[in-house]
Amino acid sequence: MLMTDHDEELFRLQETLYESSNPTRRWLHCSRRDWIIAAINRWGAGAKRALEVGPGSGVYLPTLATVATEVVAIDIEDAYLDRLRPLEREYTNLLLEHDDILESSYSDEYFDLILCSEVIEHIDDSRRALAEMRRLLSPSGVLIISTPQKYSPLEFCSKLAFLPGIIDVVRWIYKEPILETGHINLMTKQMLGDQLEQARFAIVETRTSGVYIPVVAESLSHRAVRIEQALERLVQDTRFDGFLHAQFAIATVATDPE
Repeated sequence: MLMTDHDEELFRLQETLYESSNPTRRWLHCSRRDWIIAAINRWGAGAKRALEVGPGSGVYLPTLATVATEVVAIDIEDAYLDRLRPLEREYTNLLLEHDDILESSYSDEYFDLILCSEVIEHIDDSRRALAEMRRLLSPSGVLIISTPQKYSPLEFCSKLAFLPGIIDVVRWIYKEPILETGHINLMTKQMLGDQLEQARFAIVETRTSGVYIPVVAESLSHRAVRIEQALERLVQDTRFDGFLHAQFAIATVATDPE
């Protein structure tokens, strides 16, 4: 299946975010990437089978292929998987598979590690997706999940940016791909926690990160990042951390009460 022009631009966007010329944009995505890679190394060592739901540009696949004996990456879009075929040839323990996390073809308790990063916000029925991940996870397995926060200023500004006349200015400022996020299911930390618990996960670790200050991020370059990092440290683990951009959770299979 060939990629459409929009799909091609989206894939290129995912690849270039980590090297963005805008320091804030680069920091937001690199800090998320680095936290998840560290989490994979902490929780995934020795895993027999690992699953990534929606691998995007494939940034986490090399780490998963290093810690796990077998790695499966699934997507419902064959065109995205086809772009990652070179990684499949490079890592012989990696399999790219067309599969739907709402109704996976894999058997119960098949995976020891599941990664779902920046995917759940694109799925309307997130409860069903989380229940399916719970079904696929072994009793001793670990889920690593990340998703934007519902009230992040970056999410609000991402919608504002596409109002008529504004998007041209934004693209002129960034001079990089700027696409609509496609986020249809943004959650607060409480909402995500509730859905994880309803799916019979036990949350063992959470984190929030990332500050975006409009205009400052676009005008103050590296100074903006220093200001945003200081504000992030000030806000984390307070009642205001719902305004940080990203949220992360590590979860295990909840033990059923006897």
